This record gives sequence, C-alpha cells and structure tokens, in this order.
Amino acid sequence: MTKAIRIHAHGGPEQLSYDDIEVGKPGPGEVRLTQSAIGLNYIDVYHRTGLYPIADLPAVIGLEAAGMVDAVGEGVTELKVGDRVAYANPPIGSYAEARLMPAHRLVKLPDEIDDTHAAAMMLSGMTVQYLLRQTYRVESGDTVLLHAAAGGVGLIACQWLKHLGAITIGTVGSDEKAELARAHGCDHTINYSEENFVDRVKDITDGKGVRVVYDSIGRDTFDGSLDCLAPLGMMVSFGNASGPVDAFNLGILAQKGSLFLTRPTLMTYTATRENMVSMAEDLFSVVLGGAVKINVNQTYPLADAATAHRDLEARKTTGSTVLIP
Repeated sequence: MTKAIRIHAHGGPEQLSYDDIEVGKPGPGEVRLTQSAIGLNYIDVYHRTGLYPIADLPAVIGLEAAGMVDAVGEGVTELKVGDRVAYANPPIGSYAEARLMPAHRLVKLPDEIDDTHAAAMMLSGMTVQYLLRQTYRVESGDTVLLHAAAGGVGLIACQWLKHLGAITIGTVGSDEKAELARAHGCDHTINYSEENFVDRVKDITDGKGVRVVYDSIGRDTFDGSLDCLAPLGMMVSFGNASGPVDAFNLGILAQKGSLFLTRPTLMTYTATRENMVSMAEDLFSVVLGGAVKINVNQTYPLADAATAHRDLEARKTTGSTVLIP
C-alpha cells in the first residue's frame, strides 16, 4: 500500500482525503514511479471542484511530479530502473507516493536539475514555452501584458520574456508581488487592487496597446484584457482562476480591432511525444543556461494538500509550490 490524496466527491479543499491505495505492477508500456516531489497547479483545483469534472471517483488528482523509475513493464525500452524522470500531463494521479505512468509520457531529467525543481517547473515551464514560442511567438521589442505575473507561470514567463527581449507589463495583487515580479524581469507592474489595469496599460503604451495578452485569470479580466490589445493583437486566455468566461459575442473582436482570440491547453501542445520532448528540452535549455530560475517558494507535506489548495486559491502563494510525499 502507498499513500495518496484522493477526492471522493467534487467540492472544496476538505474533499482532499489522505488515503491508502494499491499501486500494483506496471503493465505493457508502463513504468512504476517512486515520487519524491509533486507540483501543485491551479488545474488541480479545477479537477477538485469539478470545473473540469472527473468521471470516475474516488480519484487521485494531480498532473505533475518527479521521481525515479522502480519497475518497468513489457515493451518499455526507453527507460530503465533507476532513471530520474518528470511529467506534466495526464493521466491524472500525481498526488501519490508512487504510481504507474505510460512510459511515453515521461521525460528524463538532466543531472543538473533536482527533483524538487523539476516538479516545480514542468507544467508551468512547458506552459510558458507554448505560450511564448508557439501560441504567439514573442519577438524582441514586443510589448506583452501578463496577468498573475508573480505566480508560478508568471515568474517563469517574466524571465523568459526578458530573455527574448520583450517589454512585459505584469498585473499583481500586492506591492510585495509587484516587487517580486520586477525582480524577475517584469518591466512594468500594475497592482490591480489599487489601479485600473486597462488605464495603466494605455498609459504605459502611449495608447497603442500590447501585441499579446496572456490571461490566466478568466472572468474578472477578460473584457479588460481585450481593451488592452493593439489592432490585430492576440488574446490568449489560458486559465480560469476567477471563474470561466461567460458566453462571448465574436463581433466584439471586430469592433476592437480585428483581434485574435485563442483558448489553448498544455495537453494539446504535448499530445505528441515529439512535441512534448521538444518543449521540455527548450525549457531545460533556458533553465540550465541561467536565463530562467525556478523559484520553489512553498513546500507542503503531501498530507497537507488541503492547506496548500486553500493558500493557492487565496492567492497567498508566489512562484511554484511543491508537495513532498
């Protein structure tokens, strides 16, 4: 038996139950992992609450972790016992001391990246990779609006954008978070609890607006984000921290300057192993090269996952958060 966090029903953090589970042996194409670090991400909240419903309950939640291969199933040739690996994709079930995973969904870790930082960087880091290098390919001199600039995705994005030569305007919820974002490369910060971010973006850009908005907040910022875009700008809505965006009239995109709108997901971009590995290698490159530093600003015992969820939802966390089995 091994310990894991499961939900038996959708709902609040109190639904996170620290249970004994049976892992078993890996089947064909699978490996069994002993996990040493587990990433906490907002999508875990969506699975817990049912915004992204899980059909079969009880279920272990979580999509990101790092650890070591301790058994391999039939037909697995690319991994062996003792390999250090990480992942940030389905099947869900990372909130566990040990688990089974399809071998083709795992990435080998460079020796220079430890398990804790790997678990903190895979999901957020590959999210930043597809946002900046694929959904809208940021070029030097582009002005970008980034919401939640002091969060896990935000701090990685601030650094990567600086590396690319972009001008980053980041929204945050406090002066402390503004200072943190600036320390990681954000050129202009807007404390949305004190300032209107649309007005400030217009001031900063002399009324021109930005080329792209990266919005993980959702309902509360969606309309304002559109108003921050320059004509032909790209609105990238990739999260729902404040709730899902309501029904939307596409004609508004025409009225506001022939804007582009997309709702991407990491799972689509990593659907093929080839692209997943390429994205991970790009991430490892900027980390090992020193352009991006991964900040593990909070750790919690796996058993205290409910507390971690409460702190995440209350926006008490910054950077990346890791659960330790």
